[in-house]
Amino acid sequence: MNKLLTFLLLALVVDARALEPIAAFSPESRILFQGDSITDGNRGRSLDPNHILGHGYAFIIAARHGAAFPERKLDFFNRGVSGNTVLHLQNRWTKDTLALKPDLLSVMVGVNDHSKGVPLEAYEAAYDKILTEARAQNPKLMLVLMEPFVRHPGKPVPESIVARQAIVAKLAQKHGAALVRLQKLFDDAAAKTADDYWVWDSVHPTYRGHQLMADEWERVVRETWK
Repeated sequence: MNKLLTFLLLALVVDARALEPIAAFSPESRILFQGDSITDGNRGRSLDPNHILGHGYAFIIAARHGAAFPERKLDFFNRGVSGNTVLHLQNRWTKDTLALKPDLLSVMVGVNDHSKGVPLEAYEAAYDKILTEARAQNPKLMLVLMEPFVRHPGKPVPESIVARQAIVAKLAQKHGAALVRLQKLFDDAAAKTADDYWVWDSVHPTYRGHQLMADEWERVVRETWK
């Protein structure tokens, strides 16, 4: 066997073993992603497995770990809905969250609350309520909260977004959730190239941005549940 072929074979073996399992993904875990359009990712509304998870960060995470560890029989669900605020989540929480009985629940909501003027007090109260309900149903539920973010080149982050980020951090601490900070992630990424390389309209990530989100989500979840 020549040296080049040996190198390629070894590279394939190393690559196959490169992805370490996430401890939070125990066998037969049900992992649910909940939120607005960033989570929705234009997901299908049928049982068609080719489109059911959308094309965003949730899909990346599910595809990567579902393929790497088929023996774990992980179930991934996406119930993000474009345009949703936390009040919309509250209205559909029983059907789209509690009924699915997740073992790990990831929530990202807030940018529409900002644009639609949901008061901060209402945002916090509704968010707190749905997390409390989820934890009451499953005391062992692992929670992941992803902070809302925006990218306006040359402009500061709106105070309403900053305030909602603080609320999400507060709720993460209160409910023992992992906190995925996305504002700094995209701010740092944008410092290396144009904003629209990562976020095309100040709110919605490109495919590259979704990859950043997926990688950061995995990093935080690994660190939280070792």
